[in-house]
Amino acid sequence: MDNQMPREEGLDHSLSLLKEGYRFIVNRKEHLNSDVFETRLLGKRAICMVGSEAAELFYDEDKFQRSDAAPNRIVQTLFGKNSVQTLDGDEHRSRKELLMSVMTTEHINKLIDITEMQWEKSLDEWIKMDQIALYEEVKELLCKVAFKWIGAPLHEDDVKTMTKELATMFESPAAIGPAHWMGRTLRNAIEKNIQQLIQDTREGKISFPRESVLHKFSNYKDLNGELLDVEIAAVEVINMLRPIVAIAIYINFTMLALLQFPEQKQKLKMYGDYTKMFVQEVRRFYPFFPFVAAKVKRDFTWNGYQFKEGTLTLLDLYGTNHDPKIWDTPEEFSPERFAHWEGTPFSFIPQGGGDYYLGHRCAGEGITIKLMKIGLDYLVNKMEYEVPEQDLHFELDDIPSIPKSKIVLKNVQRVNTQ
Repeated sequence: MDNQMPREEGLDHSLSLLKEGYRFIVNRKEHLNSDVFETRLLGKRAICMVGSEAAELFYDEDKFQRSDAAPNRIVQTLFGKNSVQTLDGDEHRSRKELLMSVMTTEHINKLIDITEMQWEKSLDEWIKMDQIALYEEVKELLCKVAFKWIGAPLHEDDVKTMTKELATMFESPAAIGPAHWMGRTLRNAIEKNIQQLIQDTREGKISFPRESVLHKFSNYKDLNGELLDVEIAAVEVINMLRPIVAIAIYINFTMLALLQFPEQKQKLKMYGDYTKMFVQEVRRFYPFFPFVAAKVKRDFTWNGYQFKEGTLTLLDLYGTNHDPKIWDTPEEFSPERFAHWEGTPFSFIPQGGGDYYLGHRCAGEGITIKLMKIGLDYLVNKMEYEVPEQDLHFELDDIPSIPKSKIVLKNVQRVNTQ
């Protein structure tokens, strides 16, 4: 017997979603007392879900598809046209294999080495400055890392431009008006630059190392044995660059956690295995990406609720990571919860859920953890700094949410190890 799915009244709630941000789904979950409910977005019926059971359903490829699911404003700024995030079935698995081909131990170790070297160089520069805005500085640091890792190190004159172009992709999708259109414009600019690199590689005008990301992506062939369109290859190269720069958000929240919970610093110094627990709790506790989208592939019934083919469905990532059915005291910052954590791929989903290698879980999740650990090591063990009075507040109605001051640090110095 089918049940009536709880429903939010009203003609359309798209503006409410933009205004409420990370709390949009949770607010209605609490009001309707249901982990799944119906609303209206972009003038059409939509379903919102939260929780591990909902996540397991959402990542069932027999029931949901990604093709034509993400709103155009997200595709035009964050993902790019025909990116891996918008594909299904064999085409998605083939493209995911391309991304995973550069997630080998050798590639990741190289990325770690580059990242540690860049933190050293950046620290040398910060020491010379009266103060830094950590978020802005780490974005540039990670932009340099990302381009060097793919095989195309940036000239110093290009760092600020490329950082802005990549960062705007994840800072502008939820923006309204000029800020959103600026995001589209800057995405188009970097796509053209990467397309030119790929075209020059294919024509033999530039030679990148055979194991480099740029060489692999430029010469990758699809299921039909054809080279990817230059435009698509460029989108997937950017799918390597952009997420690395976006880790600046997590590193900013890492710093915020050290300030908000100062007792954690001593634990990090005393216990080597505490670092990963701390990083995982930062990813759970603080906001990153609010939700992911799919469309119902074919009619089905789940828990007595009807899901109609073509219905837009949103899975709440932030809400699931704060779901009291999954987490004890979810609004407390407690890295120890990960000491013996035995959750599923659907209960801890800061960067998506499901299978890491073949599914739609973020290909760069492992990289995120490793680069956060490097940043944490510098902030705790290798740097000294003063934290002037500032506005460290962040809003859950901003997507992405970043502390207002972007965390200003003064008088940065190296820790004296003598």
